[in-house]
This record gives sequence, structure tokens and C-alpha cells, in this order.
Amino acid sequence: MTKQEALFKYTLRLGDNALILSQRLSEWCSNAPFIEEDLALTNFALDMIGRAQAFLRYAGEIEGKGKMEDMLAYRRSERQYYNNQIAEQPNGDFASTMVRQLFVSAFEMYFFAELQNSKDATIAAISAKTLKEVKYHLAHAEDWVIRLGDGTDESHNRVQKAVNDLWMFTGEQFEMDEVDNLLIAEGIAVDLDSLRPLWNNYVENILKTATAEIPKDEFMQTGSRKGIHTEHLGHLLSEMQYLQRAYPDATW
Repeated sequence: MTKQEALFKYTLRLGDNALILSQRLSEWCSNAPFIEEDLALTNFALDMIGRAQAFLRYAGEIEGKGKMEDMLAYRRSERQYYNNQIAEQPNGDFASTMVRQLFVSAFEMYFFAELQNSKDATIAAISAKTLKEVKYHLAHAEDWVIRLGDGTDESHNRVQKAVNDLWMFTGEQFEMDEVDNLLIAEGIAVDLDSLRPLWNNYVENILKTATAEIPKDEFMQTGSRKGIHTEHLGHLLSEMQYLQRAYPDATW
């Protein structure tokens, strides 16, 4: 694998994580529990679609085949996406969405704090901007997980169920392959092994405050680095890509 090939796949992965989670969060538009939360989740989705646009545009430049960000977002099949599987999981109820956001944003806080020091100037610039947004996303999710987890019996049970259901998707965030190893050696990518203990400690403390327990089952889902996904991504893409598929090359 060449450095160009690795960099293309790495930026594609970063763009896909933001793109798919943005699509999920946008599903809350007009469906959130109250209007302030409706606006908050919609703004999170907009933050992520901006990040996806930046990374996918850069991925297209790296590949050098004339593909713009829209083509990479809407003209690929399911096996050509490399987002972590946690991003594609259905929203479920509000507690489930907040737990998913806690798991993802806690990882992203440490990840982009390191990636902003990348020797790749474009990746570093996008990461520095992203980090500011992620800190707000994390604070928001953390507040809700604690409030719901340490609230009524009903809200507590929903948070615990979300933790139980989503925990097996968290380990994949720290997986590395030849893409990571090549770019780490170049000073471009982040060594994810160094982030795992930081993430574990942070999330464990939040869940303890929320009176929620970490599942004892250590099984973790895997596969996204090879384009393997859960059944949910295909359904998500069928909706997200509908307009482009129905009217290729359409312009406003």
C-alpha cells in the first residue's frame, strides 16, 4: 500500500464517520422531545456534515480521479463505506441517542486533540476546527446521560439498556490496520492504542455518576475497516442516496 492510498482511505474513513452519524442525528429534526433539543441535535448534524464535506473533499483530491465530495458521499455502495458501526446504529429513544453520542464524542475529543498535530496540514486544520465542536457535543451528551441515568427508574432503565446495546460497538473505534500503521510512521495519523485508557477512564466515570453499569460481556463487533457493516447501513444509505440515485448529476 502506498502512502497516497493509505491517506485516501484514512480521510475517507474520517469523512464517513461524520457523514453517517450526521444522517442519523438529522432524523431527530422535528422529532426531538422538545424544541431546544430539536435545534441542538440538528446543529450537531450540521457540524458533522461540514466535517464530512471537508474530509471527503480532501479524499477526492488525494485520490486524484476528479471525484468531488458529493460523488464520494452519494455514489458508493455499502461495502465502500468505512465508518465505525456505532455511527450507523438506529437512534432508538432519546436516551439511546445520548449514550451513543457520549461514546462517540468522548473518543473524538481525545482523537482530534491528537490529530490536530498531524504533519498533514489539511487534516490538522480540519481537526482543530472539529475539536471545538466535539467538546460541545460531549458536554451535551454527558449532561443528558447523567441526568437520565440518575433520574427516574424509567429513565435509568433506558440509559442502562442503551449502554448494554451499544457497548459492543465501542471497541471498533480503537482498531488499527495497515492504513493506520503506515500513516502513524509518517506522523500523520493517531496511535489509537494510546487513546483507549483515556476513553475508558472518562466513560467509566460518567457512567458511574449516571448509576449505570458497564456490561461484563467483552465481545466487540468488528469489520468496518474492511467495509463490513450491520444491516442498518444499507437502509440508511437507501434513504440518504435516493435523490442522487433517482436523478444523477441533477443540479439545483
